[in-house]
Amino acid sequence: MLDRPQIVQTDAQPAAVIRLTIPRAEIQAVMGPAISEVMAAVAAQGLAPAGPVFSHHLRMDPDTFDFEVGVPVKAPVSPAGRVHASQLPAATVARTVYRGPYEGLGSAWCEFGEWIATEGYKPAANLWECYAPGPGSSP
Repeated sequence: MLDRPQIVQTDAQPAAVIRLTIPRAEIQAVMGPAISEVMAAVAAQGLAPAGPVFSHHLRMDPDTFDFEVGVPVKAPVSPAGRVHASQLPAATVARTVYRGPYEGLGSAWCEFGEWIATEGYKPAANLWECYAPGPGSSP
């Protein structure tokens, strides 16, 4: 189920991320450990998350996910293993909230894409997902 989509302006926000390029079928096995790695690096540097965990899908390909998984922070992180500093950009975005199981996410994205098109907007080549409760806190 999608909340009513909105067009909003976001502010730039430092982030700690890991970039992954993996076969699509591996996302559920790879994402959780990557989130844990990011959170451990942030904590080791005395920082705390400044918002929800996110994924930034850089290239949309049916077979391969090329994306970053990360968390916003109040100050830039220092590189640590696979974790490096990044930034959530200031941008005008279409935003909604999906409430439901992982299995419904694909159809929710289709519904959201239809709303974007119906409203006369053109989506960017990349996309962002934020996980308000995330995979680590909810099934």
